[in-house]
Amino acid sequence: MRKSLQLQAELMREYGRCVVDVTLDCEDGAVAGAEIDQANMVAALASQSSGAIKNVANVDSQGPWVRPRIGARLHPVDHFAFASDVEIIVGRAGHALSYVMVPKVECLADVERAVAAVDAAGTSGNSVQQPLPIHVLVESPQAVHRVFDIAAHPRVESVSFGLMDFVSAHAGAIPAAAMGVRSASDTVTLDQFHHPLVVRAKLAIASACHAFGKVPSHCVVTGFRDTAVLERAAKMAAQAFGYTRMWSIHPDQIRPIVQAFAPSEHEIESAATIIVAAAQQEWAPIAVAGALHDRASYRYFWNVLERAYRTGSRLPDAVLGFFEAPRH
Repeated sequence: MRKSLQLQAELMREYGRCVVDVTLDCEDGAVAGAEIDQANMVAALASQSSGAIKNVANVDSQGPWVRPRIGARLHPVDHFAFASDVEIIVGRAGHALSYVMVPKVECLADVERAVAAVDAAGTSGNSVQQPLPIHVLVESPQAVHRVFDIAAHPRVESVSFGLMDFVSAHAGAIPAAAMGVRSASDTVTLDQFHHPLVVRAKLAIASACHAFGKVPSHCVVTGFRDTAVLERAAKMAAQAFGYTRMWSIHPDQIRPIVQAFAPSEHEIESAATIIVAAAQQEWAPIAVAGALHDRASYRYFWNVLERAYRTGSRLPDAVLGFFEAPRH
């Protein structure tokens, strides 16, 4: 966790904005029996790191994407440690958090239970400035079935797919290969991008998120030594499955993921040309390179530029002002 927070600070210095979230883990990161100690450590790290990272840049003058994003992954709502996680982490460090993550959410009632607990701890424990967003992990067939209801909740900001738990929930009916990524030359293995049940779950989550303006976050790739595999997986998640974020489990995965989710230079240049021309015409329909564009396509190209900015890509000066306040 400390290495991840240090890398976040380094990347903020490099890119001038926050291109990666850090989620401090209480669920899988805690030793059995040491849940209270883990929660105390997470609260302390969040508070210390938030204050330190904010000194990297003038967050008030450069927009919301400069601000560091630190979250905490709690235990599931039905776990005995959930209440203590919330009391310690939100109660003591809620002011330093950008979100809390709740794993193994099965239904809307789980989200509502989490929101109630987080809000109670935030109002009684410290100066949380606004209601904390909730990130949820969908990890079972039942949760996938209900994911549209889950994503529709106004406090849910992001939905992540828990691949390994999802496969395990099928009691051996889905092969272990579906937790991995097949090689580039393999056209047979039913990996996580080709097994029908896994593909169906991924698409349902992405579709539900886009239906309600939430962030779909793709699952991890466990083989962190093979950069080529990671890059292929990240590009598949972004380009074929509609995910806009992706989890990493090792610092070496972060840069390849950020780069895979970033638009190409050609996409950025094309989007900038169209958006600048549209703004000059007060967003009326225009023709660029023999193609008609209107407000429907403007939304698409604006999203390209926003994605470029959030992934640290260089934007042309003509559109940079849309995302950064003037510097004096």
